[in-house]
Amino acid sequence: MDCKTCCTETGNKATSNGDQTTVVLISPYDLGRQPFALAEPAALLSKAGCKVVCIDLSQQKLDVLLPDEADVVFIHLGMLTATRIAMEALPRITRRLPNARIAVFGWYAPINESLMRSSGVDAVFGGESDEDMVDYVTSTMAETDHPARHEALVNLGRIDFAVPERSGLPRLDSYAKLVLPDGNEQVMGFTESTRGCKHVCRHCPVVPVYQGRFRAVPAAIVLADIDQQVEQGAEHISFGDPDFLNGPGHAMRIIEAMHSKHPALSWDAVIKIEHLLKHADLLPELKASGCILITTAVESVDDHTLLQLDKGHSAADFKRVVTIMRDAGLALAPTFVPFTPWTTLENYCELIDAMVELKLIQSISPVQLSLRLLIPEGSRLLELPRESTCITSHKPASLGYEWTHPDPAVDVLQQQIHDFVASAETSGTDRLAIFNGVRDIAYAAAGKKVDAVSEASLGKAVPTHSEAWYCCAEPTDEQLGSF
Repeated sequence: MDCKTCCTETGNKATSNGDQTTVVLISPYDLGRQPFALAEPAALLSKAGCKVVCIDLSQQKLDVLLPDEADVVFIHLGMLTATRIAMEALPRITRRLPNARIAVFGWYAPINESLMRSSGVDAVFGGESDEDMVDYVTSTMAETDHPARHEALVNLGRIDFAVPERSGLPRLDSYAKLVLPDGNEQVMGFTESTRGCKHVCRHCPVVPVYQGRFRAVPAAIVLADIDQQVEQGAEHISFGDPDFLNGPGHAMRIIEAMHSKHPALSWDAVIKIEHLLKHADLLPELKASGCILITTAVESVDDHTLLQLDKGHSAADFKRVVTIMRDAGLALAPTFVPFTPWTTLENYCELIDAMVELKLIQSISPVQLSLRLLIPEGSRLLELPRESTCITSHKPASLGYEWTHPDPAVDVLQQQIHDFVASAETSGTDRLAIFNGVRDIAYAAAGKKVDAVSEASLGKAVPTHSEAWYCCAEPTDEQLGSF
């Protein structure tokens, strides 16, 4: 039964488009990328006969595009920032659409189920939820029950993917760009070749939902999605998989076919340190197929911290990867979570020293130097003793657990560096000056003196995304509207 048939059979009155069911898909925030998470369910819902309205709050105004009537609203909770924005948007959505059913999906939906339901959400989905979302719309219009209304429905089975429907989203060139080392920008597309991850790092938000499993998106679907984005002007493709080499054979088939059809197209992806070592023989092929950047979650250069996070690599492994990536001619963008319950003033200075030693100052966004470990509901970090994680309280409204470092000086240092980096980036301070400023603050906290780093230690500039990773975007009244 499709959505249109369901409306007809149950006698439900059309909401805004003849006898079609109207479904609204909302992305609060997705790192400045055109959201695959809306485009895929939009394709399946449209195929089922629904009228689909997509709203991307990073680009569009909620009060302008939210229809006056709708049957179901789905909000994608793909990250912490998106969830915070969704909480601000929910009251406004319910005021505009008091009769609509509201549902949430994405990594942060099941782990925040209680908070979502207390905020008026009717159904919660996680994992491979696209087909379940269609079933939920059908059940809503048929006035029958659905399991996602009673407990979070996490489906890790295989689904029948469709080519993502992107026509209802803002133009590709309005999203984040690829910024080349010479300052030139390229239009960037975004897709996913797999969902979930076969690894179970303790701090990762994917793990509570996927539990060490991943699902491949059929290569033909991925390639068709890339084709349509190239037609829309994409000059570069960013793969959003939690780890692009979870299925190396699948990944290689896709990039070989993509490069054969679009030889001028460049691309980037996220790959674990562990996989970069295990599949080092593939690096020349990645480069030959157009890869220009690999992002990797290093998190720390302290082996005790890496063990607590269950990252599967050591500090020495990270340094080996820096070497093999340079030998392969591939740019590396390491990411970090430098402030954890196991951080000391000394090992924070060791992280700063490693950046100098490895000449990575140009490769690391300054915001990475101020990030604090998040512990959401369902995190594997909760497996550790409470005295280890330093958890003080659980606050659903803050979307997780709060912790206080046993050394107050570490928490003070984190706040100082956060404030300094935010101010410096706002004022346009250059990368080297920001790094030296952070270094001065860290060494002063540790009771040490240090000379400024010179340009010789900067390292080569690497391609970047114009929207920084882990950007803590906040909703604005302009985006959400006043209704």
